[in-house]
Amino acid sequence: MKVRIDMTYKTPKGTKSAFSSEEIQAAQAILIAEDLEKTGRVKDFTFVDNQDHTWSLKELKEYMKGIETEPHNITVYFDGGFDLKTKKSGLGCAIYYEQNGKSYRHRKNALVDELHTNNEAEYAALHLALQEMEFMGVHHMSVAIVGDSQVVINQLSGEWPCLEDELSKWADRVEVKMEQMGIQPEYKAVSRKRNREADRLATQALEDTEITSTIEL
Repeated sequence: MKVRIDMTYKTPKGTKSAFSSEEIQAAQAILIAEDLEKTGRVKDFTFVDNQDHTWSLKELKEYMKGIETEPHNITVYFDGGFDLKTKKSGLGCAIYYEQNGKSYRHRKNALVDELHTNNEAEYAALHLALQEMEFMGVHHMSVAIVGDSQVVINQLSGEWPCLEDELSKWADRVEVKMEQMGIQPEYKAVSRKRNREADRLATQALEDTEITSTIEL
């Protein structure tokens, strides 16, 4: 989860001013706040998440302690491909996360035959990633969602309109699943080269190679 720090600074002579930080990871925000507290000049810490919910330092520390045993600091890479010859689609996703003080990578792919375009396959790959996260117990937190599909990333982030009926249905399906899980997405479009792992998983699915794995990094 990312938060903004709102604070009041007071000089030795009593002059006060309010400051706000950029959005940073909650764990980093706690470290910075605790360090600033030691100066004795910063008061009235408030932490604001991307849902405009406010937290005290005590509340944020308790929240971070509570999620330590759950998957958190999650980044999802997804990719989908459609084969015109076979009319089948390969879906792939790689999920990076932390849990109990350790880092993990979960990979999953799937071969499906009910889709009709590459863009549908891209949406389906993201939906597959959401299903995997649901199985992992992910809920009510920010998730970085990374893909090379400009269509999916820009439509879901609201930058582009979704005019095709089938893609609109997929967008609704993805957004409903996120809402059910309490996920606050942070979308990022990257080049295909930087999405190589998910692309490879989608290709392996089209080659009928099924992959489901979780490893500690």
